[in-house]
Amino acid sequence: MHHAVFKALYHIFDKTFIFDSYSSRDEKGTHRAVNRLQEFFFKVSKNNTRTCFVLKCDIKKFFDSVDQEILITLIKKRVYDTSFMWLLEEIIKSFSRGIPLGNVTSQIFANIYLNELDQFIKHTLKIRYYIRYCDDFVILSDKRIFLEEIVLQINEFLKINLKLLLHPNKIIIKKYHQGIDFLGYVSFPYHRILRTKTKNRMFKKIEIKIGEESFDQSLQSYFGILKHCNSYKLGKKVIDFILNNRKVIHTIISLTRNF
Repeated sequence: MHHAVFKALYHIFDKTFIFDSYSSRDEKGTHRAVNRLQEFFFKVSKNNTRTCFVLKCDIKKFFDSVDQEILITLIKKRVYDTSFMWLLEEIIKSFSRGIPLGNVTSQIFANIYLNELDQFIKHTLKIRYYIRYCDDFVILSDKRIFLEEIVLQINEFLKINLKLLLHPNKIIIKKYHQGIDFLGYVSFPYHRILRTKTKNRMFKKIEIKIGEESFDQSLQSYFGILKHCNSYKLGKKVIDFILNNRKVIHTIISLTRNF
């Protein structure tokens, strides 16, 4: 039922979302988002001839903090069927507060809710180089002071209109060439690497899954992640880690041919 609700809402709302919203949408995702980040860098920096600054923000306890009444009001603007609206209200109000992390309907609810932020940033603040993936977002500019100033405006908008706040410890402004940690990768002007936490989590999961029936499938997904960054040495380290573990019972040759 939740999947059917997701599809119905997606059909209604996706066309209203901005291009650079990348979470839970067809032909989007994390890899396209980090590729877009690099594309924006070259535009802002004039092909790496100027300094590019990046503002990176995270919304504090987003899923727990979503105001259910505001969400329902936003949905009602485009959902006119009373029976469907009744069902949506039943789903939303079945949660004690906010929306649950990981629930399939929460993915579309999050995009509907944060589309208000997207529209404010793109059309009110008129910011061109903006990317959002769920409750994480980045803004690029060649002026650090501009990014410092808009943080206050964004936080005020979130507080008044969506009853949300930026996480105070996760507001970061840095130069692009220092490395931008976004969506599991650290991006630099001409290359990107896997985030240390992501790398460590990957090795832990590999160790746990070795010998399980789902091991090959999991390994495929990990090498898929590595294909999107500069990871030749890390890939060899993964292979060595597996080969040195005596419990391994699956071949990895076919998995690494295209790596």
